[in-house]
Amino acid sequence: MATFAEIRALLGESRFNWADPAPWIEMEREFGIEFPADFREIVDAYGSVQINNQLYLEHPAGHLLHSLGESIRGDLELWREEDMVEYLPSPAGANPGELMPVATAATGESVFLRVPDGFSSPWRVVVAELDSPAWTLHEMTFGEWLLAYLRGEDVTVCTRNFAPGRPFFEPLS
Repeated sequence: MATFAEIRALLGESRFNWADPAPWIEMEREFGIEFPADFREIVDAYGSVQINNQLYLEHPAGHLLHSLGESIRGDLELWREEDMVEYLPSPAGANPGELMPVATAATGESVFLRVPDGFSSPWRVVVAELDSPAWTLHEMTFGEWLLAYLRGEDVTVCTRNFAPGRPFFEPLS
């Protein structure tokens, strides 16, 4: 199982280290879900960042340009449009089985967390490719998916050309 320590060992020491749960509580209340602990831990540690000049993660306490809540609102609106529905295996939203958009890539992919069907069901990652109506379900948690991404494994968003040496991140400003 992926651990935060393994992610930090590959990505580098985190600098954001957010501790106030208020932005998460407010955002989770708005969307009616509680985001998975591993996703929150990673985002709280690194904040709003671009990883390998490719993958964008945002924090709910980020400013307007890089706010996770603002991005989710806009992405939900986009993915609920009639001509975008065919790109996903299930609707975008916060209900069980629906897809919550949480990250994007400079290469045109969108990363979603699949809301579990029940309390004992795990969160899963779905990546949709915008250049074709294709999507991939990854039977792993967000932490496991990010760790695989950082290792250069094929998790729909590839890193080989973007981080030929080692994974890295830069804060979004």
